[in-house]
Amino acid sequence: MTAIQSPAVAGKDSPAASPGRAGTPQKTYRLGFGRWWWALPAVVLMLALIYATTASGAFYAFTDWTGIGSYKMVGLANFKRIFQTPELTGSLVNTLVLAFGFLILTNILGVLFALALNRTLKSRFALRTLLFMPVVIAPIAVSYMWKFIFAFNGPLNQTLAAVGLGSWKQDWLADPKLALVAVLMVMVWQSVGFTMVIYLAGLATVPVELEEAAALDGAGVFRRFFSITLPMIQPSVAIATTLTLIQGLRVFDQVLALTGGGPSGATQTLGTEVYQQTFVFGRYGFGTALALMLSVIILIFTVFQQYVTRDRA
Repeated sequence: MTAIQSPAVAGKDSPAASPGRAGTPQKTYRLGFGRWWWALPAVVLMLALIYATTASGAFYAFTDWTGIGSYKMVGLANFKRIFQTPELTGSLVNTLVLAFGFLILTNILGVLFALALNRTLKSRFALRTLLFMPVVIAPIAVSYMWKFIFAFNGPLNQTLAAVGLGSWKQDWLADPKLALVAVLMVMVWQSVGFTMVIYLAGLATVPVELEEAAALDGAGVFRRFFSITLPMIQPSVAIATTLTLIQGLRVFDQVLALTGGGPSGATQTLGTEVYQQTFVFGRYGFGTALALMLSVIILIFTVFQQYVTRDRA
């Protein structure tokens, strides 16, 4: 009768497990190419269309090219000119004011709306749709709609007069003290629904039982939010703040449609300065320097914001 070899013995004597020349099992080497080759076309396309073109365009930031004809290298002259021009320094300040105002207001309102429309309210689905609707409209269309509302004879002033506040009537976009606030208001109005959706997705991961247990232990609304809800929606906070910060720093459509950078440069931003210097005044090299500086600013603030909102668990 033939003896049946045990699996352990068979595995020990099998060729795959036989020791090598040095008495150690032979290692099987596999090419990792099969794991990432499918992403190669997308990577090459991104490198060619985004990074290569950006790098070639950044080269002109160190020239005096006007967009036509020859050019000569000017080194850092364009960047020095940016910081020596008061109007451009004001544009940088306006950009930062809009960006951080947009970041703070949009995220605070987005969290509040998400908390209000999370679970208990019966009409929450309809209200979510109404709040999200402005997000799908083109920013330029929204801006022209609000430009009509802010006009001196527009609906806003007419409403104020109808409720007995006629003394508040004014041309909102022509006042240097109010124009920037009006632009910020339009930006927040259109984007708050987007951040609300992000925070609703984060709130869906918070266990109801955990909140109920904290409430039974005597924790108030604010204590439950800061001790339980906020730490658990940290990924949503990171995503929402990153996207709104980038959107705020590169604001362009709203300013161009509402005020065109006026009055007297009160709402001029780096984005509109890039457009004007490059396409209106024909200073391609100088406009490229502004665009490069804006890109660096966005990169710095985004990295810092990611560090601040990172998950420390």
